Amino acid sequence: MRTPDRPSAFTGDSARDRYHAVYDRVLGEVWPVPVDAADVETRAGRVRILRAGPATGDPVVLLAGAGGNALAWYRYIEPLARTRPVLAVDPLGEPGRSVQTRPLATGAEVGGWVTDVLAAAGAERAHVVGSSYGGWTAVEQQRGGGGRVAALTLVDPGGFAPLPGRFIRWALAGAFASLLPRASRHRMAGVVDNGVLREDGLVELMRAGWSFRRRVPVPPAYTDEQIREVAVPVQVLLGARSALLDAEAVAARLAGVAPSWRVEIVPGTGHALPVEAPDLVVERILTFPGRVRAENATPKHGTDGG
Repeated sequence: MRTPDRPSAFTGDSARDRYHAVYDRVLGEVWPVPVDAADVETRAGRVRILRAGPATGDPVVLLAGAGGNALAWYRYIEPLARTRPVLAVDPLGEPGRSVQTRPLATGAEVGGWVTDVLAAAGAERAHVVGSSYGGWTAVEQQRGGGGRVAALTLVDPGGFAPLPGRFIRWALAGAFASLLPRASRHRMAGVVDNGVLREDGLVELMRAGWSFRRRVPVPPAYTDEQIREVAVPVQVLLGARSALLDAEAVAARLAGVAPSWRVEIVPGTGHALPVEAPDLVVERILTFPGRVRAENATPKHGTDGG
């Protein structure tokens, strides 16, 4: 597969301006707390951060998956910000208000810009939460020796198995269903197993983002040795019906390779786990790492958090 040799970008100024207009309107509609937006310069471009919560303390840092940005976490901001600073990030390489200026060709380069964000925020012991591609990004930041992280929460993350064909079909089905009228789209969410289709603002953002050309590396599957390189506490939340991963197989593998990791398979959810069980994911973030018990070496089957 071709290595990205150009930064990700919108197809033109008008496409960018249209997207930003939708972004700003959706932000105003869904964001539950006052917005404190800041731009941080990194080695690969300027990163937009939406900050909430206390002014001091090590933050919870939220990294969305492919095609997503800070707004994907809007349901998480208020409960997390009650006790911790929260940084919701527009990732480089994804549509949003960040601006990528250099190609991202390797995992080390992807993880590097996250390290720069943490340094700019003054974080020394951040809790980094990554969904899908954002989960792979979070792991790459650690594998690159970036430090500044006390714990990782990976929500149906990339990088733990080869990319399956069923995931491509799942993504295409969601894209086609997003074009339907609202009522039909909501009904199709269950048919194609994608709860994002019930999120009107996020769907509007997704459609506006089709004018964005995403040029980022495709995560290869980690080896056992690479998984063992991650030194901080990790919890992994897997959608029972994930189109990206075989949840049972990944959980069994991690039980053998990284027995200290907390692994949970969430029933009633798919790859869109962050929007299908936000209450559960918030609770798991707030209570991790805690003390790792012996039983966490085997998969835990939780509730759907609804």
